[in-house]
Amino acid sequence: MVLFGDDSSPTDGGTVTATDTLDPQAQAVVDDVERLGIPEWSALGVESARRVEDEVFAATDAPDVARSTNFAIPGPAGEIPIRVYHPAPGETRPVLVFFHGGLWAMGTLDSIDGVCRRLATRSRRVVVSVDYRLAPEHPFPAGLEDCVRATEWVAENAGSIGGDADRLAVGGTSAGGNLAAATCLHVREFGGPTIESQHLLYPMTDLSSDHQSLSENADGPLLTRRDVLWAHDTYLRSPVDRYNPFAAPLRADSYADLPPGYVVTAGFDPLRDEGAAYATALESAGVGVVHDHEPAMPHGFLSLTADVDVADAALDRVAHALKDGI
Repeated sequence: MVLFGDDSSPTDGGTVTATDTLDPQAQAVVDDVERLGIPEWSALGVESARRVEDEVFAATDAPDVARSTNFAIPGPAGEIPIRVYHPAPGETRPVLVFFHGGLWAMGTLDSIDGVCRRLATRSRRVVVSVDYRLAPEHPFPAGLEDCVRATEWVAENAGSIGGDADRLAVGGTSAGGNLAAATCLHVREFGGPTIESQHLLYPMTDLSSDHQSLSENADGPLLTRRDVLWAHDTYLRSPVDRYNPFAAPLRADSYADLPPGYVVTAGFDPLRDEGAAYATALESAGVGVVHDHEPAMPHGFLSLTADVDVADAALDRVAHALKDGI
């Protein structure tokens, strides 16, 4: 496993921690958000949280991409809206199927639009953003079913969107990272398209309250311990699901034969330790993995690339891995 630090130089192994203080540019963004007086996600009703998330975090400065197209594909319980970003129409390009974050209860194609545009333009991949069903109306495994089906659809129809079905990756942020990891597990267990790599950006990989980072970063910034535990309860049908590896990939019996991984974690993120643990689990199973840890960053920092230099550089590295392979 290759572990990157805040100087972006690779080292072998290492403990994922936080710096003494948040990166100054990230702190400025956090200060701006806190001045808005937004309660924690867990303190809002689901509909209110969705509206706030859309208003505050929808991209307003995303770069142009050569072509973006909205449509819907058949899903297991109705249509699944998707948005396809093509950086070079007329060329056949590798594909990234991408799942937004939002604690499984929030998030839209618009809320992840900036990240998808940047990944498409920098990696030169076709990016397919998936608007999967959300909890609590559609608890586990509904969202995963949509993500698996979308991945299968892209593999079957890649040519129609200018994509190369033989170079198919999956990825996602936070809860979307969970869904990307679970999609890889599902394909391994039940069959499906060949997935080239999985790109898990500050992923939720466990449904436990025991990780040290949940206590260390209990009050955030941008995501709190209460938010994470609320998300667990919102997503799951019953406590039994906490041990289902398709809900909590860190609970899988084996990580062998999974696609190579690129895992991003952040020092000031409550999810830091479960993301790091997943990178370690992949490595221990002989799966190639790059773990990019940013000790001075908060949860969700790859959405802050316009204002935070460290975030911009980290997204560049994700795009480089997508472009040239892990």
